[in-house]
Amino acid sequence: MKSLAELQAIRDRARSQVILRENNDNAIRVLVGMATCGIAAGARPVLNAMVEEVAKRGLANVTVTQTGCIGICQFEPVVEIVTPGQEKVTYVKMTPEKAVRVVNDHLVNGNVVTEYTIGANS
Repeated sequence: MKSLAELQAIRDRARSQVILRENNDNAIRVLVGMATCGIAAGARPVLNAMVEEVAKRGLANVTVTQTGCIGICQFEPVVEIVTPGQEKVTYVKMTPEKAVRVVNDHLVNGNVVTEYTIGANS
């Protein structure tokens, strides 16, 4: 960054992205359980992998955020994907590698990765 104008351009670009996400009722929400149990099980690398992959693919309609305890601590790290008009999908025992696959298969192509869901791991 070399000037005040460059700093203002960065600020304006960041604001437009935040406004886009806040006003988009049709956005897909990705919730990563980041309570103590999730963090202890490795949720932070999963969150980082999800954010990086979503950004890399330029998925403007996807919001990745962290949440508290989802209530199934034995299955941490847990990721929930909420798509408007569809049933919530809960992925369990996630890893950064699984997170990348979920972004590619579920968020990009619309195919739930059933072997990572809670029903497949209970």
